[in-house]
Amino acid sequence: MTVITQRRPIWPARWYTYLNTDGHRTALNVFMFIVLAHWAEHIVQAIQIWVMGKPVKESRGILGQFFPWLVTSETMHYGYALVMLIGLILLRPGFTGAARTWWTVALVIQVWHHVEHLLLLIQAQSGHDFWGKPVPTSVIQLLVPRVELHLFYNTIVFIPMVVALVLHKRPQEGARPAGTCDCAHARS
Repeated sequence: MTVITQRRPIWPARWYTYLNTDGHRTALNVFMFIVLAHWAEHIVQAIQIWVMGKPVKESRGILGQFFPWLVTSETMHYGYALVMLIGLILLRPGFTGAARTWWTVALVIQVWHHVEHLLLLIQAQSGHDFWGKPVPTSVIQLLVPRVELHLFYNTIVFIPMVVALVLHKRPQEGARPAGTCDCAHARS
């Protein structure tokens, strides 16, 4: 007699499923904390430049005041772009309907943002700056200064994320199939 046992999925598959079902709310909260902390850095840097009148090189955000090397570290900036990309990919299956569409818009924009940071990292690590520039320079940075460009990138990734979150937490009746996450507020 043959006994058939059900195989449990390996841990990464269970973990991935958990992130998009029972753990989706927690994962989104952690991810959004990281996103908002990064936003705080950019907002403080913008205030330092355009309100306080500091030169760009002296405008280091919050953490950069204590750890100045962070501002000039392409590895750190690339790492954040990668964390954003991974977060957007990993948490996407938990979204449905229009919320998923908006999350995907953020993901597509972040793919390009990631490519830009990868180009900067390659230049910094190789010591070879592209386009005859004296410092690592991304493609769109050829047209827009770096501070403004990264404020723009973070804005155009953040806006569709927020739309996705609002739609996700307040879905239309019947928009979320059974067995998905519990992020939505209880309907009255």
